[in-house]
Amino acid sequence: MEDKKELILKKLKERGLRITNQRKLIIDAILENEYSCCKEIYCQVCAVDSSIGIATVYRMIKVLEDIGAIDRKNMYRVCFNEGCNKSDRCIVQFDDNSQVRLSSEEWNKIVRAGLQTFGYLDNKNVKLIEIIECNRNSSLAVQE
Repeated sequence: MEDKKELILKKLKERGLRITNQRKLIIDAILENEYSCCKEIYCQVCAVDSSIGIATVYRMIKVLEDIGAIDRKNMYRVCFNEGCNKSDRCIVQFDDNSQVRLSSEEWNKIVRAGLQTFGYLDNKNVKLIEIIECNRNSSLAVQE
């Protein structure tokens, strides 16, 4: 984690930005936890330093996106819940632009079959599947 932080700080310096305690605090929070929005980050850092404003957090997130340190569009947390009865939650699009909509039941069967095939299940149940995508040319959308 320290290596990531140092790399981010280096990129900020290259952009001519000062390395303030507030910026360090926001970077630390992002590296230590997962957040779904800027407001969650703000609540976390504000608890440590009440002088940090929400605008500071939004600006810092924008700067981190600009330098390629984070990509809010390509970070997802996908819940795997075999009891879920909501359908059409997953859309798989193929390179020929055809697509298939999977119900929760179909999604769960595919994931379970893949994990069993490769020997990962061994008397365990899946609690969470997290997909962090780094390739900007592809996307995965999970809609609520």
